[in-house]
Amino acid sequence: MGITLRHATKNDVKDIFALIKELAVYEKAADEVTLTEQQFLEDGFGEHPLFHVLLAEEDSTVVGMAFWFYSYSTWKGKCMYLEDLIVKKAYRGRGIGNKLFDATIREAVKTNAQRLMWQVLDWNNPAIEFYKSFGATIDEEWYNGRMTRENLEFYLKNSANEGI
Repeated sequence: MGITLRHATKNDVKDIFALIKELAVYEKAADEVTLTEQQFLEDGFGEHPLFHVLLAEEDSTVVGMAFWFYSYSTWKGKCMYLEDLIVKKAYRGRGIGNKLFDATIREAVKTNAQRLMWQVLDWNNPAIEFYKSFGATIDEEWYNGRMTRENLEFYLKNSANEGI
């Protein structure tokens, strides 16, 4: 029948979560997924959605997704951040990732995003080569900064600053 792409609805949360967990296992970080399905539902399908999901289906079975949100650059303006692009292991090598990434690029252009960004692990050579095949550059100059919820709370607990 072929692969079809469609935007996710709240009824797809279980399938999306299964993909998220599969990606976490692939990235050797299965224990890092702490988000609940309920929080995901509220954040993505409530009054003010924080993200967007494009699903790939074969015969009504979800086999992959592109997950993004919008950010803002003080230098460029509206930007699109691709958080996850995943295809179930059994369906890889069939062009599904190409379709999802192509559709993501088209969405970035359609929504006037000035830049499409994502991260890829330095050991994930298949993903690096995949993105390069689209003409993307993989930046080795910038480091990623991050503070976990625990880091944030520790800082506030131990900070003398009053805040806003």
